[in-house]
Amino acid sequence: MNPGSGRNFDSIESAHDFVALLAQTVIEAKKEIDADVQKEEGSKTPRRLDALRLVSYGLEKLELHMKQSCRILNDLRSLRRLLAAERTAPARAVSAKPAPAVRPDLPIPAVHSPSPARVGASPARSGRVVVA
Repeated sequence: MNPGSGRNFDSIESAHDFVALLAQTVIEAKKEIDADVQKEEGSKTPRRLDALRLVSYGLEKLELHMKQSCRILNDLRSLRRLLAAERTAPARAVSAKPAPAVRPDLPIPAVHSPSPARVGASPARSGRVVVA
């Protein structure tokens, strides 16, 4: 065993890199086995062909697990970044300028919208005079 191999999982990033590399290696091995399956399909040794298909199936499952592990590690990395941003957000909020205070002595601005008398009725049709 390599003495540096214990450092593959020191952080989420290094674990993600390691699992991605392992996934790539599994994909390459599966391609080689699938090529061997193609060669053996015409042969007279069905037992070897069955063994190669079993290996191919196992590598296919391993490939799916590696891809899923990469996605999980990526999610963990994103969540860690989100949590780290939340930890630094309160510190920034304290140093930021305070929001302006609400002044109750100022009137609330009116919103201009059509009055019910104006909606859908013209003075000529209803016989009413509308004063604006």
